Amino acid sequence: MTSQPTESDRRPHRLQGAMFTSIGDEGRAELVEKRLADAINGGLLPAGDRLPTEADLARTMGVAPVTVREALLALRARGLVVTRRGRHGGSFVSESADPLAFARDSLLASSRLAVRDLGAHYAAITMGGVRLAARRAASSEVATIRGHLARLDAGDAALWRQTMDDLQIELVALSQSARLTRDQMRLQAELSPLLRLIDVDEGVRARQRELFERVLDAVDTGDEDAAGAATERMVTEAVDALDDLRARAERA
Repeated sequence: MTSQPTESDRRPHRLQGAMFTSIGDEGRAELVEKRLADAINGGLLPAGDRLPTEADLARTMGVAPVTVREALLALRARGLVVTRRGRHGGSFVSESADPLAFARDSLLASSRLAVRDLGAHYAAITMGGVRLAARRAASSEVATIRGHLARLDAGDAALWRQTMDDLQIELVALSQSARLTRDQMRLQAELSPLLRLIDVDEGVRARQRELFERVLDAVDTGDEDAAGAATERMVTEAVDALDDLRARAERA
């Protein structure tokens, strides 16, 4: 069994960083609460992780400290955050937070059409990004992503999803389009919690890795059509797996 990474072993990843960007003028406590809750329920902030200080959260999210304090109070009431006093105290993600249970409930609460629509939107943005990447990326940049993928421990499902999210964003970033990359990050954060549900299947992880490698091959050779087709296949199979999971859960 693969050991869980310690807090010091974990590296911040792209989707986690996106959770702490400025909220702006709509900096209400409810929005801060939602963003942090989404990060916890999506697995971007794992159980036991220490949250940034109230002052740091207020600064990075562009809100007042009292707004953050209200949001944390609401998160504690929901059982998602605990506060510890003392020298090593602070706000931590509750050990009882269960991203898989949340994702399962979200999948069953969403219509089949809604999930397929999310998949179609995700596929369209990702395909656009990888097609541009095939036109603009250097082989050395693709090789960097290959290196990260080669070192990925496929036996750790949580680390697998975190890394695959990062690599997908890195690949779309090779399109040199800031807009596409931002859209990719947003959609990745929305779809990622559901993908964790199928990641528990080693066969699905192996197949998704195979398809992602096909995308990398196509981008490396500059074949836009092949890159787009491999991306579409990768997303289609993931959505089909979610459909199968929903059907089994409804029959149970």
